[in-house]
Parts: sequence; C-alpha cells; structure tokens
Amino acid sequence: MINDSHFERSNFRALIETDGLGDTEDRLNVIDAFLSTEEHVTLEDLMQILRNSGYDYEPGFVRQCMSRWVAHGFAQKEHFDGQPPRYEHRHLGKHHDHLICTKCGRIEEFSNDDLERLQLKIAAENGFHMLQHKMEIYGICSNCLSRISPFMPLAMAKSGERVVIKEIIGGREAAVRLASMGFRPGDLLEVINNTGQGRLIVGHECARLALGRGIAQKVMVSLAPPDQLMDCRETP
Repeated sequence: MINDSHFERSNFRALIETDGLGDTEDRLNVIDAFLSTEEHVTLEDLMQILRNSGYDYEPGFVRQCMSRWVAHGFAQKEHFDGQPPRYEHRHLGKHHDHLICTKCGRIEEFSNDDLERLQLKIAAENGFHMLQHKMEIYGICSNCLSRISPFMPLAMAKSGERVVIKEIIGGREAAVRLASMGFRPGDLLEVINNTGQGRLIVGHECARLALGRGIAQKVMVSLAPPDQLMDCRETP
C-alpha cells in the first residue's frame, strides 16, 4: 500500500472529486488496481490487471488517472532506457535505486546506506546541497546470465556491454582483416553503439572503431568479468 499505511478510500474519493473530472468510481478502480501490486508497472500492465478484474478502460483514461495520481504524490513515473514508462508507488521517507537488466527488462530495487552517505559526502565536498537523486545501474541479471551461451558473435552484443574476443571465425581473409585492425583473442572490447542495424561502434585499446555487421559476425566474444576494465588514462 502506498506510504505503508491505509489511506482510507473516502480520502481517495475526496481527492478525485476535488479534481472535478468525473467518473469517480472508475478512477477508484484504477487506483485499486495500482495499489494491488508493488511492481513497476507499464500502462499496459495496469490495463491487464484491470481486465483481470473485469474492467475494460481506454488507455487514455487510465493514463489520465495515473497522471493525476503522480501529481498528487502517491505514485511516480519512471523512464528507464529502452523501456516504456513505468509507474511505481511513492513511499514517504524511503529511497531506493534500481538495477535494470538490458536483456529481459527486469527491474530490481535496492538501497544501500553506505552509498547514500557517500553521495552526501561527495556533494558536500563539492559545495553542493543535494535535494534528490536517483541511480540506475544497467546490466544483466543473474537469470539472463545463466542462459547466455559461452560465446556469441560480437554483432549480438548490446550497447554498453564489455566483451572479450575468444575466437575469430570465417577463414583466413577475415582473420587477416581483423588482425590488421589489431583485434586479437583475449582483447577487451566495449560496445559503444549497436542498434541491430548498420555498423557497430566499439572501443578497442582506447580507440573507437566502426565495424560492419558482416565482419562483426566473425568475432566470437564472451562477456568480460566485472573487474576487467579498459584503462584509457594518459600515462605521464
């Protein structure tokens, strides 16, 4: 329940009636559906919950209801990269951040007191008074990691992933071409941009390179360990 307390339905009704938008009972049904889950729900998720309860409202109506609920401070609307907007409960006095899986879209909440204190310390050291903040960590959840095959073509790697070259396939011509670009098994690559079409942009030995999808299919890679980083600091 929002704010971890029972906010009487009569008070919800009073807020809706104050808005003067009408359809009070229908708007209360949307609130009930939203309060029935603690998940980060998209508009379509919320409509499915309503349909499961026997209600079939237009998307515009449900969106309007949630916009008013956000404005009243009982919900917040989140925008995560590559996903439709999601609504979540806004709990007073509590803060959490998010882990977002770039493969399945799973969102996990987390909180860490040490991290909160560190952020306040950093802000203070820079003469900055922090009012609010949010942290979003994008990566791959444990479920998706367990399903990833050991090797995959570089062309399948997602933007932001760091991968290690394991093997060059496709014959001597491909091997010679990639060798001329400095690509060797064991090298670390950072996928800067891969839209699924056209060229990939990758970081390799602190340089940005554009690769055609055909040649990228011949570079077999695996995900790099979390502690393996590309060090591009200038040496004195």
